[in-house]
Amino acid sequence: MAQQHAFILKAKAHPERADDFERLFRAYVEPSRREPGCIEYHMLRDLEDPSLFIFFEVWASEHDFNAHMALPHMRTFVEQRAEYLEGEFDVQRIEMLSPSSASR
Repeated sequence: MAQQHAFILKAKAHPERADDFERLFRAYVEPSRREPGCIEYHMLRDLEDPSLFIFFEVWASEHDFNAHMALPHMRTFVEQRAEYLEGEFDVQRIEMLSPSSASR
């Protein structure tokens, strides 16, 4: 059985593009949740710094995550991320120690 691929990703948007970034990615949340291998997919926005976005994602395997990243809209975003973000993503790999809330 493949090991889950789980992480917390932080994305710091240019303040003037933060709302555009939210609109863009908010539209991807539900379709991403329906993808094969998606266990958890959450988009969050910091209340004290509205230009900081946090993604909490758990995929059944790294293969499932890579399939997600290969989708046309994700490839386009990766190519155009400098338009929205101040820098690169801050990615922290994590291990799920509790069952997914999606399985309830």
